[in-house]
Order: sequence, then structure tokens, then C-alpha cells
Amino acid sequence: MVNYTSVTEFLILGFPEFPELQLPLFTLFSILYLMAVLGNLLVICIISADRHLHIPMYFFLANLSALDICSLSAIVPKMLAILLAKDYNISFLGCILQMYCYTICVGTEFALLTAMAYDRYIAICNPLRYLDIMNKRACAVLAAASWVAGMLESLPHNIVVSQFPFCDSNVINHFFCEIAAMVKLSCSDTSIIQSMNYIQGLFALVIPFLLTLTSYVFIISTVLKIRSSEGKSKAFSTCSSHLTVILMAYGTMIGVYMHPGAIDTPDANKLPIAMYIVTLPLLNPLIYSLRSREIKVALKKALMKTH
Repeated sequence: MVNYTSVTEFLILGFPEFPELQLPLFTLFSILYLMAVLGNLLVICIISADRHLHIPMYFFLANLSALDICSLSAIVPKMLAILLAKDYNISFLGCILQMYCYTICVGTEFALLTAMAYDRYIAICNPLRYLDIMNKRACAVLAAASWVAGMLESLPHNIVVSQFPFCDSNVINHFFCEIAAMVKLSCSDTSIIQSMNYIQGLFALVIPFLLTLTSYVFIISTVLKIRSSEGKSKAFSTCSSHLTVILMAYGTMIGVYMHPGAIDTPDANKLPIAMYIVTLPLLNPLIYSLRSREIKVALKKALMKTH
């Protein structure tokens, strides 16, 4: 006989493996969290305030920055409360909502990066019709579709997990309500989640990757046809920031989640996931700020106005 219980709350352990590092980890993640949120807020404010940045590429970047803030705010405050105040408790509904917000953000991020790749494809391969194709309505539709896709991709997982019975324990050995860690607590057959993981991976990662790869194949093909080295360099420079972010996003996702044991032993993967969640949103605005001349100029103008 299996002891099925009605769970009303979970206990999130955080990082019990490092009892002596609780305060240093709190300090580290607090600093990274504040830097990431402020950096992304700065990007959104600069893009909103400077009319020269009211173009598709920066419209999508503002969406990406808003998404990064949402992703951070869904996970990091609770993690900091665990590290500093030993606030382990989270309600069942709060746990499901946190898991849903995280999976939404992951799916939406890759959809937005795909939309940004399409924008770069039109800009380089069809520059004369760029403003006609990437008009305000098209940008709004692509951005909205990215957010909706992230929400719909994540919904089945969260509905299924919320219906699982939990037997002997409500203790999550993780720093947030990570789906694999929660599935381990269930005493029912969870094989359906493995099948759903493959389906979600197809829609959230494989299809966006193939679409992004297709865009860049056409981009590279077009750039290689440019005769002047200056023209090639200028064309590639318009894609360099986006390409860097794509390589980081897919590279860290594969490194964190696609290795053997990532699903079976999620508790062994906590620090890499924490660094993925916190550092990627921090690096996105830095990469675009350092590589984008337009953002540098807009930032200098904003600083000059304050003096």
C-alpha cells in the first residue's frame, strides 16, 4: 500500500551541501541579481527614451530584457530568502506557479531569439524591403507569438505535475521548484513527463534552433557574396551581438540540461542551473551594450542630460 498524501506546501532546501557558504552565496547571488535587473531595466529605459532605437532589433531586445527580469524575479528572491532567512516553505500553488513562470521564460527566450534571427535575415538578405516587412505590426505579432508560445509550451507540463500524488516527502532538494526535482517526489508513474519532455524540447528548442540556423545560413550566404571586406565586416557586425547571445543560450542550456543524469539527479545540477539563471540575464545587456554603437551613443546622451 502506498501512502498518498495531499501536499499543501513544499520545503525547498536550497544548498544544504554548503552550510558554510550560505552567506557568501547570498552575497554573490544578491549582487548578480541586482546587476542583472538594473542592467536590463537600463536597456529598456534607453530604448524607450531614444527614438533612434525604435527599430525592430531593439524592440525585440527590450522584450528580451523584460523577459530576463521576469525570469530572475520568479526564482532569485525565494532563493535569497532560503540562503539568508532559512525560509524554506512554499505553498503548493506557489511552487506550481514558480515552475510555470520559469518554463515560460525558457520557452519564450528561445522563441524571441528566433524572431531576432529572422529580423537579422530580413535586414541583410532583403534590405530594400526591410522596413516594409518588419513594420510595427509584424514586430508586435512576432513578439506576442513568442510570449504566447512560451506559455502554451509550458502549460501541459505544469498541469500534469500539479495532478501528481506525492507520497512520503514534500522536501525539494533544489533551490526552486524545478520540474525534475518535483517529479522525483511523486509516487505515481511519471513516464508521461519523459514523453512530454521530448515533445516540449522539440517545440521549445529544436524547431527554434533549426529556424535560427536557417536564417543564419542565408545570412552567411548573402554576406559572402559581398565583394568588399568592409561591407562584409559591417554586415557581420549587425549580427555579432545576437549570435553571441544565441551561442550562450543554447550552449548553457545544453551544458546544464542535456548531459547524462540531468533528469535523474537534478540535485547534483543545482549550482550550474543557478549560474545559468542569474548570469545569462546579466550578460545579455552587457553584450548588446558593448557591441552596439547605437546603445552606446544613446547611453552617452542620457548621461550628458543628467549633468
